[in-house]
Amino acid sequence: MILETERLYMRELNQADLADLCEILQDEKTMYAYEGAFRDDEVQEWLDRQIARYKKWGFGLWAVLLKENEKLIGQCGITLQPWKGTDRPEIGYLLNRAYWHQGYATEAATACKKYASDVLKVKEVCSIIRDTNIASQKVALRLGMKKTDVGVRHYKGIDMPHDLYVTSLL
Repeated sequence: MILETERLYMRELNQADLADLCEILQDEKTMYAYEGAFRDDEVQEWLDRQIARYKKWGFGLWAVLLKENEKLIGQCGITLQPWKGTDRPEIGYLLNRAYWHQGYATEAATACKKYASDVLKVKEVCSIIRDTNIASQKVALRLGMKKTDVGVRHYKGIDMPHDLYVTSLL
């Protein structure tokens, strides 16, 4: 276990989590900000990318589990994401739609913010959020982040406007 909150545990994702990840990443409504659900091979690539991040950096997106039954309900963590020529420590979160609007994303992301400050010793964290993803923007604001920049990400052949939310950890 890497992090613990009042209602959640967070740990590294592993191959045994593939079915739970498929439930999340292959849901059209959950994945609207990514222009749709992932194929099986894309889910495996996603999982492989997280495992590679753990090996390279010692962190990445972690499995988010309910304490009450240890069910994997999503993922949240810290990754290094490119933004206009620099890599920025980003708090990312993506939950199974059945667990939206219950405060889990904010709870997990708050723990990741503290981890970034206390363990990684970074000066600030960000969240890079598609301009249409209002729910994720609200989580970023709850973390004390402020919108500081706008940009475009190219994904699946589409130019997607994104907003950069940032908070200082000093």
